[in-house]
Amino acid sequence: MTDTTWTPTRDAALRRLATFAPRTGGDYARLRNFDFGPGRHECVSALSPFIRHRLIAETEVLRAALDHHSPARAEKFVQEVFWRAYFKGWLEGRPEVWVRYRNDLGHSLDNLDRDRGLRARYDLAVSGQTGIDCFDFWAGELVETGWLHNHARMWFASIWIFTLRLPWVLGADFFLRHLVDGDAASNTLSWRWVGGLHTKGKTYLARASNIARYTEGRFNPVGLAPDAPPLMEAELPPPRPAPVALPLALPDRYGLIITEEDGLAESLALPHKPAAVLRLAPVPRGPLATGQCAEDFATGAVTDAMARAADHFGLPGEGATDGSVQSLQEQADRLGLNGFALARPAIGPVSDLLAPAMTALPEAGLTINLILRPYDALTWPHAQKGFFALKKRIPTFLEALDLTDQPRLI
Repeated sequence: MTDTTWTPTRDAALRRLATFAPRTGGDYARLRNFDFGPGRHECVSALSPFIRHRLIAETEVLRAALDHHSPARAEKFVQEVFWRAYFKGWLEGRPEVWVRYRNDLGHSLDNLDRDRGLRARYDLAVSGQTGIDCFDFWAGELVETGWLHNHARMWFASIWIFTLRLPWVLGADFFLRHLVDGDAASNTLSWRWVGGLHTKGKTYLARASNIARYTEGRFNPVGLAPDAPPLMEAELPPPRPAPVALPLALPDRYGLIITEEDGLAESLALPHKPAAVLRLAPVPRGPLATGQCAEDFATGAVTDAMARAADHFGLPGEGATDGSVQSLQEQADRLGLNGFALARPAIGPVSDLLAPAMTALPEAGLTINLILRPYDALTWPHAQKGFFALKKRIPTFLEALDLTDQPRLI
């Protein structure tokens, strides 16, 4: 795999995992923070697009790493896998954060039309014309390849917020729309962390010396902000309890919906076979257009997942829906369905799109079941505070996931 070519299939994910698994130990811990540039990202796994769309399960990734290394030697890599679960679980407990982000983004986009100075600074940033060499390079790399090294993402966000003094929600939107692994929880909360909102008062300041060191001298920017005063916001409400797995009561004829959030429908613990498999096209990630790389990957992921599910269940897999109440009702009538089921999407664009149907379909006599993955049910309840609280439980998680034998939970 190159940095500019992403094959959005489970087969490609498994190949990439097999290639990188031997490097998840000391090599990863020692070199993971270095951004050597496009075509030289071999020191990180580049599995995030596949995990984000669940073309491959987190337990498969963990098992592959632990097949090659002890938990202690693979500790850094294992922690990175669980960071994704932490962010998702944290946001599930605080949906207000996602609501505020979407509202603030709308206001900031409106401000671009009213404030010429803000518009000019924003346009220079997203087009890579700020004069800050590393930032401009990463802006171009993001749009052209759909991916950035994690360390570059942190530097970029810090420069966006503290040097360019642009609204963080506009930067988070820029990332979410273009990253092939763009994820509502990981992206939103990472930007909040850099700005001092996630961990109150703790910010991340991009320093020229740090950038020069970890890019091996490719960049040595000048004019970066000397400090990073934390952003402020109104107090958040207390977190709500994490979702729990509910007993499935699927009707005799139900449609299984494949979304970009979960490409492993064939592994769902279903009490009986669906009567139809339907696909939900990739959902817009914000008011502005999704980047081409991200759009292509999400579309390909759904196509691949649909084909595998249809083959697994022995069904044509010809159904499609836009997720609206009308579309789902029409599919139910056409296929003689009594309801629908899908892997539970975490907070984000897909869950937002399906929210009206979750209320309206039962009123119309159609059930709709959200199936919570055991991995999510296991990890999300421990994401109420900081990552450290979840990190302490990683040994317990690994034991529960039975990674010494064939994984039982995906």
